[in-house]
Amino acid sequence: MLKIGIVGLPNVGKSTLFNALTKASVPAENYPFCTIDPSVGVVGVPDTRLRLLAEFSHSEKIIPAAIEFVDIAGLVKGASEGEGLGNQFLANIRETDAILEVVRFFDDTAVIHVDNDVEPYKDIEVINLELILADAEQVRKRRDKIAGDVKRGLKEAIAEEAALARLSQAFTAGALAQSARLTESEIKAVAPLNLLTMKPILYALNKKSGGHNLDELADGRAERAHELIRMLGGRSLYLDAAVERELNDVADDDKAGFRQELGVPDDGLAGLIIAAYETLGLISYFTTGRDETRAWTIKRGSTAPVAGAAIHNDFLNKFIRAEVISWKDLLTAGSYAAAREKGLVRTEGKEYVVKDGDVIEFLHG
Repeated sequence: MLKIGIVGLPNVGKSTLFNALTKASVPAENYPFCTIDPSVGVVGVPDTRLRLLAEFSHSEKIIPAAIEFVDIAGLVKGASEGEGLGNQFLANIRETDAILEVVRFFDDTAVIHVDNDVEPYKDIEVINLELILADAEQVRKRRDKIAGDVKRGLKEAIAEEAALARLSQAFTAGALAQSARLTESEIKAVAPLNLLTMKPILYALNKKSGGHNLDELADGRAERAHELIRMLGGRSLYLDAAVERELNDVADDDKAGFRQELGVPDDGLAGLIIAAYETLGLISYFTTGRDETRAWTIKRGSTAPVAGAAIHNDFLNKFIRAEVISWKDLLTAGSYAAAREKGLVRTEGKEYVVKDGDVIEFLHG
């Protein structure tokens, strides 16, 4: 299961958001939100297609896709040099697959800002700089370690050194590792370093119900933040962590009314979870039957045997073929038999690239 680490400056709503994610109420047939330990929560990915397929198959249970959210204590300036237990927290981020950066997006004198200045683009720069400095140190140590092999003319070491040199240049310029534009082979060579700034970043812009939200003030702060995120190649979304946390204790039937009252009509958690799933580069395919309807998580671009391995390793090594139909075509046809008659069920081989929303039956030897 892939992990996304929640980071940000102290007091921006990270823990509130994490508590909302891991304690949210969900329908009983859905994957339960559960906490593995105080800082890790497994969260089901909302997907209306699952319910429709389960109704189609009269399934006894539904199992959605899931991802892990990791709550990482607030980073501060100097974290890369150990400030505020920074080394420990940066090590925690290194173990995740993507980063969810929570950014304060409201004015409120009752909520202290660590720098006494609510300027989101500066907050983003502070966090990203600490990640860059930590990565720069990792790269420096690795270059020192392989220097002897480079001098001896070892081909692999020379190729790795070239990639590391390009990364160092990017860091010196204050840029993320993603901006170094490494080739696929270079990315593979530096993958063991698990660089923080090579991970995809999703920016959660935390607003406050009834507060002075920056996107409504039109004083330039929101625009500066969005421009920086665009330049960084990131993706952002708005949410109100405090409202989402409060709604955990509200009955499902009453949530829509409360959202309207609070001026937060959209389900911020659902949007965040789906965006996190996409940021991780994941898609879902389905299996459906009387026992269960289930979403299986795979990386976008996975071939049928690789996708099958999500169910069992035998599907990777002993794959023969897969029977595939899109979820929408299956529901429209009304039954598997009708779908077969209409030629909607396809037989695919090892080279088939699985699409989001495929319903698949695998045959293996």
